Amino acid sequence: MKVMSFRDYLHEKAEESRHNEILAYLMFLAGAIFFVGGILETLSLAGDAEWFLFIPYHTEPLAGAVLGLALTISGSTLIIFGMVSGLSRSRDRSWYMQELRKATSLEELSLKRKNRNKHSKRNKNNKKPSRRMQKI
Repeated sequence: MKVMSFRDYLHEKAEESRHNEILAYLMFLAGAIFFVGGILETLSLAGDAEWFLFIPYHTEPLAGAVLGLALTISGSTLIIFGMVSGLSRSRDRSWYMQELRKATSLEELSLKRKNRNKHSKRNKNNKKPSRRMQKI
């Protein structure tokens, strides 16, 4: 069983969060492609499309109307969830990196203190003998 230090744990979590952030941005891109594909599918059907805000749809029973509407709705949900997930993962990663910086600085401070203590003990042991001791 391998024991992981807190610093290694934070490093691993930052890498995992970076990976999840990339996946969220890929989800956003897939949503954008689906959304544009759905709009193009709906607009390419015969007749004029009706509009709900910026989303075209057909009320007549056409073969591609359901596909276009499904692509548009799934694309918009992927865009929204991709953005929210990406921002959340980005915040997580920045928190992990901030904690990693704190842990590293604390580790460096403790190493400096240990080195100072070692050097001061070594200097005490290697002191030159006093003049009295030299005469003896």
